[in-house]
Parts: sequence; C-alpha cells; structure tokens
Amino acid sequence: MLHWADTCPDERRDRITSLLRTVLDCSRLLPFSEALAVADAAVASGRINQDELLAATVAMRGPGCPNGRRVAAAAIGDSGSFLESMLRALLITEGIDGFEPQVLVSNGRFRARVDLGHRRARLALEADGFEFHGSRRDFAADCRRYDELVAAGWLVLRLTYEQIIGDPAWVVATVRAALAQRLTD
Repeated sequence: MLHWADTCPDERRDRITSLLRTVLDCSRLLPFSEALAVADAAVASGRINQDELLAATVAMRGPGCPNGRRVAAAAIGDSGSFLESMLRALLITEGIDGFEPQVLVSNGRFRARVDLGHRRARLALEADGFEFHGSRRDFAADCRRYDELVAAGWLVLRLTYEQIIGDPAWVVATVRAALAQRLTD
C-alpha cells in the first residue's frame, strides 16, 4: 500500500518518521486489527504510551481519524504478540467483553499467565503460534501447563494463527459458546 502525507522538515531530513507518527499513520490506514497490533507493539516498547497516542489522535484530521482514535483507545502495553493483539481486536470488534491480557492464574505452586483471560468465566484464550511449540520439550511443557490450568478450574481455548486470521467467525462463535457455558454453570 502506498501512502502519501505531508512530513515535517526533520522527517524529510532524516528520511524517517517518528514511532508516534508511524503508529498514527498505520492506525489511519490499516484495518483495526492490524493497526492495533502495531500500536500495542509500540506501547509495549515503552517508547510511547497510550496517553501520548490518545492526545495525538485528538489532533488528527481527515480520512481514518475514527479508526485512529479507536486504535489509540484500545492500545495497551501488555499484549504478548502480534497474534494476541489480532485476537483481542477480533473480540473488541465483535463486542465480546471481559477478557484481559496476560491474566495470572495460580493454583498452589503453579503460576502461569494466559494470553487473554476472562476471570469470572475462568476462560483462557491462548493465541498459539507454531514456532513456539516445535520441540518435544516445548510440547511436554505446553501439555503440563494446559493440564495445570484445567486443574485450576480454567477452560482453555488454544487458537491458531490460521483460525484467528483465516476463520474469525469460527473463533467468535467458539468463544461465545464457551462464555455462555461458563457463565451459566
């Protein structure tokens, strides 16, 4: 995608835009989910914060401003990955509330953070990328962690890149069904 915009003298001299400017441009141009992933990563880097991002969107004018403001309002520094941000964006878009990023679950000596957790429903969503689960040792650790979460009373939905990106309707339906079951029991 080619994008043209006015630049300030420093940007022209250095031939690069600031991180804040780049996030604002992405939030103006990209779909909400992709823009949120960019904004989450920028906030997580510690080089900008959500307040700066929100203040900058107040000054935005022209096309893409509503998306920019929506992205700034949702951006957090707690997201653990691009895929996790994409999953969170899907939940936000579909109006599925109650999920928090990086929820700590503990049960005796066991402690783990889940990508997105719904405390009241005790429902964990894990945005699983293949590259982190490739060895036999990693697989064993993943199984143990999953079993410990279940033993602590949590239902765990492990969602892949292909599901989150390629079949978001199935993800939404599955999360809604699990929430309905967990909140009525």
